[in-house]
Amino acid sequence: MGLRASKVLVLGGGAGVAAYVWPNPRMDQQESFRWDQDGFHHGPFAFELDPCDKYDFAGTGRSNAADWIRTAYHDMATHNVEDGTGGMDSSIRFKEEQSRAENVGDSFSNTLRVLDRDASSYVSIADILALALIISVENCGGPEIDYRAGRVDAMEPNVAGVPEPQNDLDSHIASFARQGFTQEEMIGLVACGHSFGGVQHDAFPDIVPDLGDPNNTHSNAAFDSTFVHFDNNIAKEFVDGTTANPLVVGTNDTTNSDKRIFGSDGNVTIRAFAESPNLFASTCADLFARMLNTVPRGVQLTEVIKPLPVKPHAFRTTYIGNGLLTLEGDIRLWNLTENLNRTVRIAWLNSDGSTSDENVVELQHSENQVGSALGGRITSMWYSLRNATSSQSFLTLDAAKSNSISKFSVLIDEGNGSGPRIEDQGGIGFRVEDTLMWSSSSCAPTFGTGRLDIAVRKGTSPSRVWVEVDAFSFDLGNVPIEPNAYNASLIEPQAGDDEPYEIWRVDINGEVDLFVDYGIYAEVNGVRIMAVGVRNGGDLDSCTDAPESPF
Repeated sequence: MGLRASKVLVLGGGAGVAAYVWPNPRMDQQESFRWDQDGFHHGPFAFELDPCDKYDFAGTGRSNAADWIRTAYHDMATHNVEDGTGGMDSSIRFKEEQSRAENVGDSFSNTLRVLDRDASSYVSIADILALALIISVENCGGPEIDYRAGRVDAMEPNVAGVPEPQNDLDSHIASFARQGFTQEEMIGLVACGHSFGGVQHDAFPDIVPDLGDPNNTHSNAAFDSTFVHFDNNIAKEFVDGTTANPLVVGTNDTTNSDKRIFGSDGNVTIRAFAESPNLFASTCADLFARMLNTVPRGVQLTEVIKPLPVKPHAFRTTYIGNGLLTLEGDIRLWNLTENLNRTVRIAWLNSDGSTSDENVVELQHSENQVGSALGGRITSMWYSLRNATSSQSFLTLDAAKSNSISKFSVLIDEGNGSGPRIEDQGGIGFRVEDTLMWSSSSCAPTFGTGRLDIAVRKGTSPSRVWVEVDAFSFDLGNVPIEPNAYNASLIEPQAGDDEPYEIWRVDINGEVDLFVDYGIYAEVNGVRIMAVGVRNGGDLDSCTDAPESPF
């Protein structure tokens, strides 16, 4: 079965798969959502798929996974290869699209109620919908699907164009051709999508009667006998004549669209799927990726995001005064299993490029620091910074001596006599910005004015220092828009001050938002720099407990 190459613009122009270099806040977030699926530091998706028949709303017989897959397809299906409009752009969030007959049912509104809250300036709602499909398939028995990031959320509805069950075969072929798929690919994409879910009575009363089943209150007529799990039963049951698919054996042959589509090439494609679960899985992986990469003309997607073998997570420096700063965070080791003999250390260079025997610290690991992906087929081990003299989850460094930190390497020793291996991103190291960081004097008020304090190393001479926080347009369906920026003002140091950092402050009138992340930036010699790590409003001390600034 031949598949055409996907028409997708890729940043960098290369066709290969390349890992990005940490830190890169946008890619860090995308990579975490893609690969930190379950367990320690898990993302937002897998929890909603455990078990795979989980459904977040009232009633029984449906699943989140099926709704998420349907939502992604209906969002993409408006694409027109001729004029480049439509595609994966989250336009399905608009009420105008959801109210069309082609989008009947509450799958889309339910999906967005669960998922759109996870969008940000780094991950669009359209990316969230793509990830939701991928992780649904992968965590419920399906193949690994390539993911590229960078979809752009539409600012208005797209034109209609999703095929409907009562359409004739020629209309379906034409609709999929407009989306960019051949007749053979149409058969594959319908079969892949219909490995999950079914047809509900409320949405399609002319196709599915009220089944009167207390264990299936939505009267969901399933596409196959394993409708919450990925497999090739959708094809096997069609070929062997045991299918109960309501779009194959429905009493009204006009709406038996799967029957017409699957049989449109004399059952050649669907029979091949029935005979080979591996062929079905690999074809679905390719077609789902093609579908998710179908974006409006001009949108550029990244290369395929693969997991970093060693990745720092939630790293952050904080200035605590008296020339001291803290470094906190975790290290993820990808595709490893538990090994009690393993030791993981970081070794760092000072900010002036020097090092010493003291610039090494061992990280700590506990049994709960295990992550997983692909439905548990891949595990990751997590290791955390700990203060050598206490249980505090950070490392204290002396910035006053100009030897804080510039970058670090990770040393991994499996305890098998082979010695440690060094992970340093191909010699680049893991860079830590120590010219700009949070100050521990930042605080969130109970009432009144809070403060976001930023420490800038003296001599940096920034032309501007500011805080950014994500902003959303609720009128446009909770879509992320240009972040809000708040300029900071320099607090003049007192006479005799010998602190190595100066403090810039943003006063926040009213309560600091406890549910958003704040990032800090500076412009130095025309170059924008960003501190490593964000602060969530909920992480800040109250202003009655936080220390005052060092000045």
